[in-house]
Amino acid sequence: MRGIKIGTVLGIPVRLNWTFLIVLPLFAYLIGSQVGVIAGVMNDAFGAGIDPAAVGAGVTPWALGLAAALGLFGGVLLHEFGHSIVAMRYGYEIESITLWLLGGLANFAEFPEDWKHEFWIAIAGPVVSVAVGVACYGVFALAPVGSNAVLFVFGYLALLNVVLAVFNMLPAFPMDGGRVLRAILARNQPHAQATQRAAAIGKVFAFLMGLIGVLNFQLLLIVLAFFIYIAASGEAQQTTLKAAFEDVTVADVMTRREDLHTVTEDTSVADLMSRMFEERHTGYPVLHGGDLVGMVTLEDARSVKEVERDAYRVADVMETDLVGVGPEADAMTALQTMQENGVGRLPVVDRNEELVGIISRTDLMTAFNIIQTGGTPSAITGRRQQQAGGGPGVF
Repeated sequence: MRGIKIGTVLGIPVRLNWTFLIVLPLFAYLIGSQVGVIAGVMNDAFGAGIDPAAVGAGVTPWALGLAAALGLFGGVLLHEFGHSIVAMRYGYEIESITLWLLGGLANFAEFPEDWKHEFWIAIAGPVVSVAVGVACYGVFALAPVGSNAVLFVFGYLALLNVVLAVFNMLPAFPMDGGRVLRAILARNQPHAQATQRAAAIGKVFAFLMGLIGVLNFQLLLIVLAFFIYIAASGEAQQTTLKAAFEDVTVADVMTRREDLHTVTEDTSVADLMSRMFEERHTGYPVLHGGDLVGMVTLEDARSVKEVERDAYRVADVMETDLVGVGPEADAMTALQTMQENGVGRLPVVDRNEELVGIISRTDLMTAFNIIQTGGTPSAITGRRQQQAGGGPGVF
């Protein structure tokens, strides 16, 4: 998740996503518009002794709303640092912490698969939230009678941080409680299977949250339900792929150089389009004297008007800033590289920068389907050879 970098703490970049710039004033407004109601609740629950008239006069409600909203997101930031500090103690890299529409998000370079690591990393955030709530309550309890603003802000933050901790511990994967659930499940079953089960439970919670949100016209709850459902599905899929591609290398899956369909720089775009239709390919390596100089795709060819395709050459439209991968790399690494760079195929180059093949999403999905039905890397290679012998495969 991208955002504006506002600083670095403990070596971790802290970012603000643009959605945070919308939700912060919204929260400040919502809190400020209900100052009297909130003060009444805290008076009944804690015996706070807040004067509703004093906190509701003039611009005071909006100042208190802004202070409470900033304090709330400060607590969320500390919550994410709780996760991050424990993760770093276990040796995991934290790429950044981002504040956004639904709170905070610690971006891990790699998610833990050791159930003990995940358990303590997941539970650290709610523990920090409870600690922040207790600290805020300490300030609230020690504040002198009549200090209405202090009593309001710190009483509110004491309550909300504890609520945040409890809410995050719901077993709705990938929320903290869902990750704790996966860690517990992973004690006695494979990590991928534990993820599937935790994700299924998370989807049920997402559905219930969405239903409650619709019935009560709570837009934020609907958005949260949607996020949980999508995130649970995505992480379950990613974990399944990672488990399937364990010990599978790029060399096992790629289309080897001798089986590749290639073009040269001086091929016309019209001829390229004809070849794409005949050979059912949507991307070609571009070679010059046997050396890889670029990649050209259907999208590149489409950028030229049909009437001008005879005049344009592949060299005019090909991509020359290529991201490659080595044949010894993990298949999952290749997929992640494609996702990060928004491409559908990668050239495979050896240590001498020689082209040895191409790997595509289609290659990876074919390999995944074979593995899911009990195949092995040797079966994948055999399938690739059959495709090469019987005609061109799509990549």
